[in-house]
Amino acid sequence: KKKHLEKRYSESLNKLYCQLAKTSPVEVLVAKEPPLGSVLRATAVYKKAEHVADVVRRCPHHQNEDCKNKNNHLIRIEGSQLACYHEDLGTKRHSVTVPYERPQLGSERTTILLSFMCNSSCMGGMNRRPISTILTLETPDGLVLGRRSFEVRVCACPGRDRKTEEENKTKSQAGTKDTKKRKSAPAVAAPVKKNKSSSSGDEEEVFVLNVRGRERYEMLKRINDGLELLDKESKKSKPKATVPVPSSGKRLMLKGEKSESE
Repeated sequence: KKKHLEKRYSESLNKLYCQLAKTSPVEVLVAKEPPLGSVLRATAVYKKAEHVADVVRRCPHHQNEDCKNKNNHLIRIEGSQLACYHEDLGTKRHSVTVPYERPQLGSERTTILLSFMCNSSCMGGMNRRPISTILTLETPDGLVLGRRSFEVRVCACPGRDRKTEEENKTKSQAGTKDTKKRKSAPAVAAPVKKNKSSSSGDEEEVFVLNVRGRERYEMLKRINDGLELLDKESKKSKPKATVPVPSSGKRLMLKGEKSESE
């Protein structure tokens, strides 16, 4: 984009902000030279699905003020006597075409000048419904060679509105990332209950672990079952306490019993 257009075009939103009837230069870059007689076509369509079938027209107020031909067309191409305005017989959509011209010497891009002849807020026209402009490169037979689109907002303060909408998008993305982080945080194992051993007085804590996926759950369950079985086997195999036998052959005296020598 040209320097004087950069403040009005948002790269992050792919959106052009412009004023009513003010010229916006749009640069066109092609991969290879199109056939002789090819044209560039600009068409305005509503962006939202519930309005996409409606034809984008100018509001009655601005139509009545304009004495030029095709005064109901929203988009105009300025600076060319060869611009042609069309209305599709089937869809009734409006479009404007201009012959494709090679870039001027020292440039890679062809520049066309677009003007939008109604505000986005005009009652009876766009009525605050967002629109997109579709640019197509077509052969003389109507074959589409390339297509690009960008959203357009026609308003009184393009720079202010661009800045506000970019900030809102940044805040929205930051909020979405925070929400995803909270949702993806790993589950923390929390103690459910504590059992005190009556014999030793040691505490044995029982934990619950949230596991994602049945396959992983079954694997961890098998590991836990194996550990439980190992605990049981180790308890069974512990040797029982035995009464020690004196090495001298004397009988071990019990409590309260007198020795033979007394």
